[in-house]
Amino acid sequence: QVQLVESGGGSVQAGGSLRLSCAVSGNYIRTYCLAWFHQAPGKEREYVASIHNDGGATHYPASVKVRFTISQDNAENTVYLQMNSLKPEDTGMYYCAAASRCLRFPPDAADFPDWGQGTQVTVSS
Repeated sequence: QVQLVESGGGSVQAGGSLRLSCAVSGNYIRTYCLAWFHQAPGKEREYVASIHNDGGATHYPASVKVRFTISQDNAENTVYLQMNSLKPEDTGMYYCAAASRCLRFPPDAADFPDWGQGTQVTVSS
């Protein structure tokens, strides 16, 4: 089994920053590919960033590539999402997801069998 627990969400003004954390535990093989997804109110989950748990290779969609950074601390079994220059459209739930491998870029939410409960981010203008 895999457990993913997100934290670090909150309310900030536009232009501000937040760092989200995802504590990862369980079957290492099933957490080879770790990703963050964003779900705005009334919309589907959209891919934000991913990292290979073995080697640290990262990938981002063009929409966040300059503003967001995904990283990992293997000693703490934690994946982070540093979000800078936040915009009101970044508001929503942020979910950590895990899969045994990164199938494609950009990945689809359906590629990930394991998910955390999410953490809320609210950006005011």
